[in-house]
Amino acid sequence: MKLATKQAVKQKFAQSVAFMQQTRNLSLSFLYGHSIIPYRLGLVFLLVVGLCSCGSLTSSGLNGTNFRIGTNVTPIREIEKKKDNQATVYIQGKVEKKAPLMKQWAYEINDSTGKIWVVTNQKNLTEGAQVVIKGKVRYRSIPLAGKELGEVYLEEE
Repeated sequence: MKLATKQAVKQKFAQSVAFMQQTRNLSLSFLYGHSIIPYRLGLVFLLVVGLCSCGSLTSSGLNGTNFRIGTNVTPIREIEKKKDNQATVYIQGKVEKKAPLMKQWAYEINDSTGKIWVVTNQKNLTEGAQVVIKGKVRYRSIPLAGKELGEVYLEEE
């Protein structure tokens, strides 16, 4: 009886080991013939997306709905229209019009608080494009019939 019991235990153990080997082979069989790199890249992508969605984008100064890039952007209405203003400002807005100059381009930028012309070397800005531009405030005097029709504009740095 002892011998039969030992043989039965050995047989059950062998069956258990064979079953575990089969299940291990089945669980890894989907990887055979495939690289594991796409699975890792997918996992990394999901982790990055998950981490990015945890933070609030508006706290860093980036707002997708209003296209705000940062807090140092000056609204156009706040640019002082003085002859001696030589400030450097960042403006953000939509390109409304464009005009070619000799070796440069002029773009009218609208940020919903006002409009201003920007003189730049960039020639690839399209009308309707959202832009952020750093420039020096300039003033061009245009006296006409006793009136001052001067205009403030930005010269991109």
